[in-house]
Amino acid sequence: MKLICESLEKEDYTQELPEVNFTHPLIQQKVRELKSGLPHSSLEYIKKAYEFVRDEVSHSWDIQSRIITKTASEALKEKEGICYSKCNLLAALLRAEGIPTGFCYQKTDIWRYNRHRLLNSCVKCCLYQNRKEVDSIRRKRK
Repeated sequence: MKLICESLEKEDYTQELPEVNFTHPLIQQKVRELKSGLPHSSLEYIKKAYEFVRDEVSHSWDIQSRIITKTASEALKEKEGICYSKCNLLAALLRAEGIPTGFCYQKTDIWRYNRHRLLNSCVKCCLYQNRKEVDSIRRKRK
């Protein structure tokens, strides 16, 4: 996947947005929980936040939910969301700690019920100095 940045300004990847509402009390509380007991390391926090969203927040389609979440705080409150709201949640958790975070979109080929479809999928992307370390976090699965 080739990443194309829309902006070269770091501030564009750290600002709060309506969907990435990191000053919301629920988001702030989760940030404190995730940071608890961690050494002062951005990479450890990125890993813990990523694993929380991946493992503790269900994908709405996977659980066949009818709840629709959009913002980071809604996804956190409901513990579910489609890929977009899960992306918003991870971005909020990272931006709350000043970690520049953007969004990437990719098309995914799937075969379901003998019909080929292309899906757009939202992928989280954080800007970190050592990309190899972040890539290794993404590849580790439970």
